[in-house]
Amino acid sequence: MGTGNSARKQSFDANGEVNFDHFQILRAIGKGSFGKVCIVQKKDTKKMFAMKYMNKAMCIKQDAIINVLKEVDIMRSLEHPFLVNLWYTFQDEEDMFVVVDLLLGGDLRYHMQQDQVFTEQNVKLYICEIGLALDYLRNNHILHRDIKPDNILLDEEGHVHITDFNIATELPNDSLATSLSGTKPYMAPEVFCTALEECRGYEFAIDWWSLGVVAYELLKGRRPFEIHTHMSLVEVKHLLYNYKLHYHGDNGMRDLLRQLLELDPKQRLSSLAHLKHHPYLADSPFDKILRKEIKPSFVPSKDHLNCDPTYELEEMIIETKPLHKKKKRLAKQNSKKTDSSTQCSVDVPELDEANLFLKSMGKEFTKYNREKDLLVKSEKDKIYTLVTEADKALQHESEKDTVNNIVTDTETAINLKHQNAKT
Repeated sequence: MGTGNSARKQSFDANGEVNFDHFQILRAIGKGSFGKVCIVQKKDTKKMFAMKYMNKAMCIKQDAIINVLKEVDIMRSLEHPFLVNLWYTFQDEEDMFVVVDLLLGGDLRYHMQQDQVFTEQNVKLYICEIGLALDYLRNNHILHRDIKPDNILLDEEGHVHITDFNIATELPNDSLATSLSGTKPYMAPEVFCTALEECRGYEFAIDWWSLGVVAYELLKGRRPFEIHTHMSLVEVKHLLYNYKLHYHGDNGMRDLLRQLLELDPKQRLSSLAHLKHHPYLADSPFDKILRKEIKPSFVPSKDHLNCDPTYELEEMIIETKPLHKKKKRLAKQNSKKTDSSTQCSVDVPELDEANLFLKSMGKEFTKYNREKDLLVKSEKDKIYTLVTEADKALQHESEKDTVNNIVTDTETAINLKHQNAKT
């Protein structure tokens, strides 16, 4: 029996390109903008990840496939302690897969709905951590445009991580964004003014406004102003420009919120440099915060998954094409294709529609493997270190030879001097 188990063939090629077979599906945990999310374990390394999968046909129907490609392209270029980082992308006949860091602490919206009370000290740390992430995004010319509690995940220790780059955009130097993008209650005044053609556009200060709204909401259990999706742009703008901050708490936090929620983007606190210089954060060790050495006061429960359990039921019962049955389903479909291969047909299979659509636009959903990139980088670093050490050794030997030559020349000169003195 033991011999049989050891001889069992692996269900995946450990040395091949990463694909669906490399992962063990554990359970569904949520929904993304255009797909669903589940917990997976990579079979060879045993590492845990979150895997988002998006049905190709559905993405085409919702006109979302270009957004998916844009999000993946942005995430490939990013890596930061307070972001949800991308690890792998791949696809099969039905779905596109995006594998990212697994954050088991749940999102801030979930904890607010559980009536979790967030202290000023805790929110103060969140502002610093998110501020560090926003500064990193700005340095990489990335505008997130949808900072809100739903898009801020906690890890097991309680540190925050920004997720969902679905409507993020690249913003080169000296350029402005102009589209009406975001979630209304968290959108900055200049976004609405741009849509009303009252200003030319907006830039990175909008993400800091959203951070101010999130911070206020965490502290007070409600947003600073009641903006609803059905409200017109004019109504929203009128509400914002007639808004007065009402916050009863530490004066330092009140002033920090006031600066984050400044109507004029040029006067708004909207950079890490300004954040560090705010008196309320004078005692915040940003270097230690970046290294996650400052521990949050709120640590999510480890007794249960911090998400809505109905997602698992939906995947198992309601979903017409559940992920855990994908392998059998695709095998059955491929078998049918083989049986009908003798029939002549010019019809294009529905499953290939997404790739054909992308091909017509000169685009494709390409594979990505951060693990492989890190391995290559590690090997390059080793080679660089060896070359540098070799150069130093050669330089050292050269210096030794020079010193020896000087010493020899000096000794010769001294001997000649003594000989001349004797004669």
